[in-house]
Amino acid sequence: MASSSSASHNSSTLFTIYTFLFLSSFSFCSARDTITFHNPITDSQGESLVSAGERFELGFFTPNGSSSEHRRYVGIWYKSSPRVVVWVANRNKPLSKSTGTGAFTIAEDGDLHGTTVKLLDSGNLVLIRSEIILWQSFDHPTDTFLPGMKLTAGINLTSWTSQDDPVPGNFTFQEDQERQNQYIVKQKTSPYWKSEVSGSFFNSDNTFNVRSYLLSNFSTNTRRSKYNFTELLHTPGRFDYNSTRLVMNFSGHIEFYIWVNETASWSLIWSEPEDRCSVFNFCGNFGSCNRQDRRICKCLPGFEPKFRDNWNTENYLDGCIRKSPICIENVKVDHFLSLKMIKVGDPSDTTEKESAEECKQECLSDCICQAYSYESTERSPTCSFWSNELNNIQEQIQRGIDLYVRVPLSDIELTKRDCEPCGTTIIPYPLSIGPDCGDPMYSNFNCSNTTGQVSFAADGVTYPVTTIHPEEKKFTIIVNNNKSTANDTLRKFLELNHLPFNITASDPSANDTWLDEVEIQWKPPLSPICNSSNDCNDWPHSTCNMTKDGTKRCLCDAKFQWNLSDFNCAPESVNRERIQETAPFRLYDSERRVKDLIDSRQFREDDKKGIDVPFFELKSILAATDYFSDTKKLGQGGFGPVYKGTFSGGQEIAIKRLSSGSGQGLEEFKNEVVLIAKLQHRNLVKLLGYCIEGDEKMLLYEYMPNKSLDSFLFDGTLCVLLNWKIRFDIILGIARGLLYLHQDSRLKIIHRDLKTSNILLDEEMNPKISDFGLARIFGGKQTEAITARVIGTYGYMSPEYALDGFFSDKSDVFSFGVVVLEVISGKRNTRFYQSEKALSLLGYAWKLWKEDKALDLMDQTLRETCNADEFLRCVSVGLLCVQEDPNDRPTMSNVVFMLGTETASLPIPKQAAYVVRRSLSSTTSSTKPEITASIEEGR
Repeated sequence: MASSSSASHNSSTLFTIYTFLFLSSFSFCSARDTITFHNPITDSQGESLVSAGERFELGFFTPNGSSSEHRRYVGIWYKSSPRVVVWVANRNKPLSKSTGTGAFTIAEDGDLHGTTVKLLDSGNLVLIRSEIILWQSFDHPTDTFLPGMKLTAGINLTSWTSQDDPVPGNFTFQEDQERQNQYIVKQKTSPYWKSEVSGSFFNSDNTFNVRSYLLSNFSTNTRRSKYNFTELLHTPGRFDYNSTRLVMNFSGHIEFYIWVNETASWSLIWSEPEDRCSVFNFCGNFGSCNRQDRRICKCLPGFEPKFRDNWNTENYLDGCIRKSPICIENVKVDHFLSLKMIKVGDPSDTTEKESAEECKQECLSDCICQAYSYESTERSPTCSFWSNELNNIQEQIQRGIDLYVRVPLSDIELTKRDCEPCGTTIIPYPLSIGPDCGDPMYSNFNCSNTTGQVSFAADGVTYPVTTIHPEEKKFTIIVNNNKSTANDTLRKFLELNHLPFNITASDPSANDTWLDEVEIQWKPPLSPICNSSNDCNDWPHSTCNMTKDGTKRCLCDAKFQWNLSDFNCAPESVNRERIQETAPFRLYDSERRVKDLIDSRQFREDDKKGIDVPFFELKSILAATDYFSDTKKLGQGGFGPVYKGTFSGGQEIAIKRLSSGSGQGLEEFKNEVVLIAKLQHRNLVKLLGYCIEGDEKMLLYEYMPNKSLDSFLFDGTLCVLLNWKIRFDIILGIARGLLYLHQDSRLKIIHRDLKTSNILLDEEMNPKISDFGLARIFGGKQTEAITARVIGTYGYMSPEYALDGFFSDKSDVFSFGVVVLEVISGKRNTRFYQSEKALSLLGYAWKLWKEDKALDLMDQTLRETCNADEFLRCVSVGLLCVQEDPNDRPTMSNVVFMLGTETASLPIPKQAAYVVRRSLSSTTSSTKPEITASIEEGR
């Protein structure tokens, strides 16, 4: 019975895979490179074809790592180890072991008598008759291109669905049908990446020309005068052309490998897209991508996000739109942004012009012209015009072009004193890049006419500026991360901290090296400098007068006062409150400011100072959650319900909605929106934004598809998915997240409610510490605090906190120890019963450790995957963390060291706290997985 055909696009099937429901009678043959009608290969006998030079092998296989051993495929792979599959015959129709014995043979139908199938040393499987090739696998590749193939029109590489599933995936690699000598990766039907065009001045990657030549099997129309490909490929120290392969990976990357004899392995030497900016139009239309920026996408000056909420969640697909239309009568004249070293999508038209001015005038005369470029070449000066929306814009590209983008002048020049944009960066007042704009006190900035890059100078040292945030009065610079001493670091810090600028990063003297990226805040400016009253026209209610220091400034008229927030003269009654809010020497990122915000008795819609995450409108959240539909509800916490939301661009989020009337919830809300926004670590959940509107208060987080750790750990079915490696990585990730909170973050944070339900898992099972509602900041050299209101979760609270209200970083260490013991045992501390001696999980672990039976603590599902040495190390670390005396517990830096170092000598733990279970009163007993305690006493 035929179960699958070969992966051929021909209308007739030339050979077929058969599944036999009876025992095969074919005899076992020695290694051979051909099959005939009467001599197929069978799966049951383990038969295969091996090419004459033993480079390639064809046979039946199950993909490495496949969860289903019953799926069998016929494929070609390199005979060398490790097995690398380069072609699959039946990728859409795998065979099943349960249906019988698979065989690979020539089909009985059609005129195929007298034909032979042969596996060549090139990896090509050919069907031949009288030395004439009737069919070959090279004309029907799957995901891999081999030397000797020719990737022409109609032929493409299609990725696997996943690493262990050969079914055609979402990505294809092929020749671009719209442009010669250009290749494209498509995600389904949309462009995902495009190569450069050989011979075009838009080309910025000549390295692809070599691969283009290989893809055409040495017959490309690429200009060969620039490259001697044959010489290049066979130059000593280069590589052997026959030992290369090009793979369309399921991740969307097109990858070029070479075989390295010295290491007997494949080496990846080229991959695209190499980063997010390389993804086609990653920032959307009129959005610019810059690899050096912390937030790599931004709208061009004069443009704004089409959907701002999507941009706030780093979903840039919808791109940007103009603030105002171009080519409108009775509107300020159109202006052209000058962008340097730019890569952009294909132009609409190209024509010869004698000068750049001719290009500019032709663009201005056409209302649909969006941008132009001018290239003066030896052969002929060329103008290129863009009539459609600009796409695939990338900055700082070597050999990029000078691009001139049309914008209304009013959209980029708010006042006469504003500087012109520098490349894609708006220079807001009072920052100055020249003598005729900005405020002279802020003239530390410079704009490069060559690169369009803004830089910041401090005491003779120049630093590249990556981002400028006018609303927050902040900008970010890159500082070379040299191996400097602490004194050099402190010196740099002091150099950059002088009026009107101050660094908002943490004290660098705590580290031995300087930060790569530093955020700087500028003080609000004084009233503008002037020479005459005409200079004050942009500031109504002001007059040019001499100040006490002899400087002429636009001083506000009577009953008006300079507004440090809006840079204008405002009536005194309106201005007083704003002046207090924007006092020049107030640092909103300081520890005191954060504490003041958290401790404030109110939290209103307009109280947004010091909050470093975006504000979302309620209507966008309602749309994302279908008006808080029950079908979108993920769960319920002490804070309130949690919903899953999806923005219009497809971005998934988790929304915590504060329950009305929850006093504790309001405090948690303030804690999280102010505090967690200051924290950035791969093992902390990411806060994307917040919403305060009327009675509604909500927090927006990155969505975690795998929910919380406890949902896997204590589920009889899902727990088997947590093998030992995953559990150990989770433990180590939690430890690193806590270390960041205690020691490495800008603020020293005590979490106070660490537990398995507060550990979220992303799609790759990486742990993320969440729920900072009970967290507290420790200032300066503070090591502990006391509270009359003990709030936490039974089973995870340290004894000194639960009984006396004392908490410190060692309280978190205790909670971490409980989590470790739960992870490795698969048992809840709060539900563990050893009735014989009323032992808790901690007591049971302590008992087994003393009896040298610690391995008995292991979750039964880990027996096959567990590393015994790592397991015992985790038991020891867990017991060290749950010792009764907080002074005996290790710090999180010691914990990370002990977990990550195989040779580390571990201390002997003392008796664990809560060794004997204490009875809980009836008021605290519950059938819920966890019990949250809120104990208040007079003190």
